[in-house]
Amino acid sequence: MGAASCDLPALVLSGGPMLNGKWRGRDVGSGTAIWRLSEAVRAGDLAAEELADAEAGMARSAGHCMTMGTAPTMASMVEALGIALPHNAATPAVDARRGALAQAAGRRIVGLVQEDVRPSAILTRGAFENAERVCGAIGGSTNAVLHLIAIAGRVGVPPTLDDWDALGRDVPTLLDLEPSGRFLMEDFYYAGGLPALMRRLLERGLLHGALPTVSGRSVADNVARAPVLSDEVIRPATAPLVAQGGLAVLRGNLAPSGAVLKPSAASRALLVHRGPAVVFDSIKDYHARIDDPDLPVTADSVMVLRNCGPRGYPGMAEVGNMGLPPKLLREGVTDMVRVSDARMSGTAYGTVVLQVAPEAAVGGPLALVSDGDVIALDVPARTLVLEVAEQELARRRALWAPPPPAMEGGYQGLYVERVLQADRGCDLDFFVGCRGHATPRPSH
Repeated sequence: MGAASCDLPALVLSGGPMLNGKWRGRDVGSGTAIWRLSEAVRAGDLAAEELADAEAGMARSAGHCMTMGTAPTMASMVEALGIALPHNAATPAVDARRGALAQAAGRRIVGLVQEDVRPSAILTRGAFENAERVCGAIGGSTNAVLHLIAIAGRVGVPPTLDDWDALGRDVPTLLDLEPSGRFLMEDFYYAGGLPALMRRLLERGLLHGALPTVSGRSVADNVARAPVLSDEVIRPATAPLVAQGGLAVLRGNLAPSGAVLKPSAASRALLVHRGPAVVFDSIKDYHARIDDPDLPVTADSVMVLRNCGPRGYPGMAEVGNMGLPPKLLREGVTDMVRVSDARMSGTAYGTVVLQVAPEAAVGGPLALVSDGDVIALDVPARTLVLEVAEQELARRRALWAPPPPAMEGGYQGLYVERVLQADRGCDLDFFVGCRGHATPRPSH
């Protein structure tokens, strides 16, 4: 984002994923396994000591998460945008080839300076369309929506939430990788990495191949000879993990400005669902009550968490993937519909509606939901509806008052005052727009 604002020659080199986690003779993915195993502990099916043992094997090298969390998603996004060299996304952090990639990046940035190639020449609307499609094909994190909209805003590309749905709806998820699938980032690298996956998308006409990249070659030239070394990890388009991948953008009276859901990580049976709301006014309220055996919740309930958006938290923490009530876990329930104005880690999974906009703290409809209200989710129709009469909602709105700020003044006060809503990327409003060297200068 800083490079986009300054518009000086730049490229991205990320740190790379950890090696695959190992526990009891099988691979375990950081983040994703934690969610699963911690719920097993809460259900009484796994001892806390066993969870600690598994954790010790999940992060056994330097690097970021090796499931498709936000870090590997964004490492993939910068490669798909063309602002990073090929294989930036998947080369493991401790692989000698990551060092070679770093050296190549150091040499290439000198060339970019000499050629005066700036981010504004790379980060075009077509580049963002490529990245959005790649995100669908890899089963990327919902956090990519916020980050790419924010980056696009800084280079003057009009960001729209609806682009994510329009561009991703017909993109198959080809990467069989946790949390949507089975494998991990180390396997992805050995299977050919992002260039191999992008080649399959390019062959289906889903990418703009002529666009420039920081390598000095076009997108098509970067991936034209990339071999797919495992059809099991990088699936053929004829046998996708999910036929319609992408990220679903939902709208309705509960999310007038939009909300997002990751279909590849959701339960198919819950993609169309109606149920009564169980409302938590904050993440503290959730933690205080979720373990209560008398909590009035069933498997059909819709868990609602509010006041966790960009202004309400403030900072929009990754708390949207609320763990299920232990009393339901003990009954064998493994997923429920969850709705919030928060984010969640890309390593998480489940039928989770996130980034509801406007958020509750600014008076969005999420602030008006009461326990027992029926919420209807229809992912194929892209709708999220609160089945309460408008007259009743107007009555509740008249009684609503914003929550008191957690802190006033200073940077946090500036942040709360100027941060944009999730559908606009949660950037500060005064950072949006083409600035730096990309701004036209008057001639003298």
